[in-house]
Amino acid sequence: MLLRNGREQPLIPRYFDLLVFLIERRGEAVHRRDIFDRVWGDVVVSDSALSQAVRTIRRVLDDESREPRFIRTVPRHGYRFVFADVIEEDDESEWRVAETPAPAPVRVDDVRDPFEPLLQRLSGAGGGKDEEDQREAAELLHALGTAEALRRLATRPHHAYARAVLRDTRWDVAEAGAVPILGQPAALATAGQLVALRLRRAATMVAARWARGSLGGGLAGVFGGVAGGLLLMSAPGSKASFAIVPVLALIGGGAGAAGGAGVGAGLTVAEAVTRSRRAVALIAGAALGGGLAGWIVQWLARWSLTALFGLETGIGGGLEGLAIGAAAGLGYSLATPHAADGLAAPRGRRRFVVAAVTAAACGLAALALALAGRPLVGGTVHLIAQASAGSQVTLTPLGRLIGEPDFGRLTAALIAAGEGVLFGAGFAWGLTRRS
Repeated sequence: MLLRNGREQPLIPRYFDLLVFLIERRGEAVHRRDIFDRVWGDVVVSDSALSQAVRTIRRVLDDESREPRFIRTVPRHGYRFVFADVIEEDDESEWRVAETPAPAPVRVDDVRDPFEPLLQRLSGAGGGKDEEDQREAAELLHALGTAEALRRLATRPHHAYARAVLRDTRWDVAEAGAVPILGQPAALATAGQLVALRLRRAATMVAARWARGSLGGGLAGVFGGVAGGLLLMSAPGSKASFAIVPVLALIGGGAGAAGGAGVGAGLTVAEAVTRSRRAVALIAGAALGGGLAGWIVQWLARWSLTALFGLETGIGGGLEGLAIGAAAGLGYSLATPHAADGLAAPRGRRRFVVAAVTAAACGLAALALALAGRPLVGGTVHLIAQASAGSQVTLTPLGRLIGEPDFGRLTAALIAAGEGVLFGAGFAWGLTRRS
């Protein structure tokens, strides 16, 4: 606990951990990288999250950044706890604290109204255009009383943005109350401002994470294509040459990268902008991203085959991307339930668990699609090969490996499930890689 004159000072757990960490290493300036590894070791957050944490701790300690008594900023490095009179006592020692009367409640009708200057800073009416200054004003308003701040804010100019900042900072102030959006004035505008605010603060992380998800899905597709090509070459009755291996690797890699890009973009944006109802948001975001990517690939493939070869064949993509994306979002959310304050970045065994759970979810979704007659990459390649005279990539020989006379339902199901498992594992592994 953090006590001041015998009274507990509330801090959210991560901020309390940060304060303890700085006190433990008070003899040195602690690098930002070490702080992130220790305090935010299971998630990835932006630099602004650390600045927010330090600002909140200073407010609770009644510290000043310009003349710090407790936490000093070390430019281009990190932070240092500078209070010299730190006394360490055994856990069994008795607390010796002074009895202090409870502080008088703040009267909002006092001549020195504490709300109005902060509301002006928050809404921009007082000339405060700096976002960090507005966030500090929002934190102070939460400390004074969230409900009263919202009542006083009402519908003054820029109230939608002010509500968005209050909503975003409520997670960083232990004593903050609820900041509802639905049913409040300008609900859609407030939601839009909140999404823009969170994306702006996490833009660099979102872009890097999206790229890693796409790369992971692409590498999984390459691996699947190589494995499929080698199996096809060795299957009884196959006429495929070794040239089929790089061709299938290229197709698999392209499909995996496109799927990873779509699912990764939707899931990462949802993860960055959502702090409540996280599982629903991740599933919806990943499904929308996967569906959009699948529809684009479907349209390009159909257009290319018709324009170049005159082939008219049924090629899926949109529905399949939607289903695989939703499964990836479900598996990822189930495996990372405690990462609501950042982008999940598990380490060691936990990272393997995330990849395994996401792979299982995607594999089950792919199996269901195949049983419903909706082919994925392998099944689509087989359909195109059947429509092309003399093609070496018909997958009929693979059916013979498992006892089917043709590319039957069982073969299609096994191949689709394998594709789903590989995509889910590769995508999740790439997505959770720390930079």
